[in-house]
Amino acid sequence: MKKNILVIAGSPRKGGNSDLLCDEFIRGAKEAGHHTDEIFLRDKKIGYCTGCGVCTENGGSCLQEDDMTGILDKLLETDVIVMATPVYFYTLDAQMKTFIDRTVPKYTEISGKEFYFIITAADADKASLERTVECFRGFTSCLPDSIEKGVVYGAGAWAIGDIISMPAMKEAYEMGRAII
Repeated sequence: MKKNILVIAGSPRKGGNSDLLCDEFIRGAKEAGHHTDEIFLRDKKIGYCTGCGVCTENGGSCLQEDDMTGILDKLLETDVIVMATPVYFYTLDAQMKTFIDRTVPKYTEISGKEFYFIITAADADKASLERTVECFRGFTSCLPDSIEKGVVYGAGAWAIGDIISMPAMKEAYEMGRAII
């Protein structure tokens, strides 16, 4: 069955290691016959959640007029969500965290989605990336019936392109190709 896949790329660095892994995941998914779309958070205007609570009182509309409204619509329409971030100080980057926080108006409607996580870090110890994985899991545990399907660990990648010769590239491709 053809699935709709939405990749949320959090890196502020265009063409960086997490972008390269996203490209491979998308290549595999497309070869498997799925439809893919990618959102680069660095190209979007997304304000910080202010915790005002208005969205919970007015049917899920945020007072902020920015790109998040359209992104939320895409999240609701897709089957599979891929979230990719570089690791900054052993957690998500600011763009990804801001994105997660701004799902508040519709998070209870982001239901039954399959999730994949792509994480890159300069630290070569894969265990050091677990804190970031737990941040993603903290988010998805708040979403009804979310299903974690896989994690790509791009450990030991600092400079742009470091990831190209690492096993994570093949893992990202194969993970995208294996979606059923």
